Amino acid sequence: MMTSNVMREITPLTAGDCFTVFAKVDNKFESPLHYHDDYELHLILNAKGAKRVVGGHIELISDHELVLIGPDLYHGWFTHECESEEITDIVIQFHKDLFDEKFLRRNQLSFLKGMLQRAPLGIMFSEATILAVKERIMALNKQSGFTSVLELLSILHELSTSTDMKTLSDPAFINEKFNHNSRRVEKVFEHMNNNYHRRVSLAEVARVVHMPEASFSRFIKKRTGKTFTDSLNEIRLGHASRMLIDSTTTVAEIAYECGFNNISNFNRIFKRKKRSTPNEFRATYMLAGFMLGAHVELRAS
Repeated sequence: MMTSNVMREITPLTAGDCFTVFAKVDNKFESPLHYHDDYELHLILNAKGAKRVVGGHIELISDHELVLIGPDLYHGWFTHECESEEITDIVIQFHKDLFDEKFLRRNQLSFLKGMLQRAPLGIMFSEATILAVKERIMALNKQSGFTSVLELLSILHELSTSTDMKTLSDPAFINEKFNHNSRRVEKVFEHMNNNYHRRVSLAEVARVVHMPEASFSRFIKKRTGKTFTDSLNEIRLGHASRMLIDSTTTVAEIAYECGFNNISNFNRIFKRKKRSTPNEFRATYMLAGFMLGAHVELRAS
């Protein structure tokens, strides 16, 4: 269920267009936290010190930012500590059905398919990738017709082949299905996602996939790059983040409801993973809600 602090946006993308692109230059970010039905690629320049919110992920940004946002994902950028007079935000929006599943199954589009499958969690691209595509993105709104569609597809393909893209939000935050291309790993994550609120031991989860504890420990580390404990904590933090936004439940109650039996341990893990305390995380979303209220009031006046 969407929180009332997040606005559903109707984008300017029309049914007859493949995509739309527009640029804004300002000394602040004015868009409140929102979500929409379309994919959105943001190239942001000269905004060091601004704050990005994508799903359950909050982070300060540098001078160059390139993020792909999938459909229905909470997102917003906030001026925060940015002092630039020329914050540039170039936005490309394209329909979620622009590339249908049958089209994406073609061998030559496997990288693009993989990127679009990750986009509902938000994807951040590296500085090197930004430098490689920045000029092409900036020039896209000067093109039109079929040529512009080919150029968009080419840019997306180049992004999809990047080896250093980073997924931002947690699957548990948006109730995404955990997909690790392995039925055994999916069973493990499904079990942890269904039981995160209570104590879940390594031995218990190992039994789910009929493996000895030591073998399972090596298996999950090899398949996911994370230990069993880190994987379980990531799921718990995803649910905790959502509760911090969608409810007024106290931090202590949320910690216990998400399987953390020690509030200090919850605060420590949350800050290490989210780079903010639970209260700071909640305050960011409350600020976004305040901005939304002001935004709606301005539009009504």
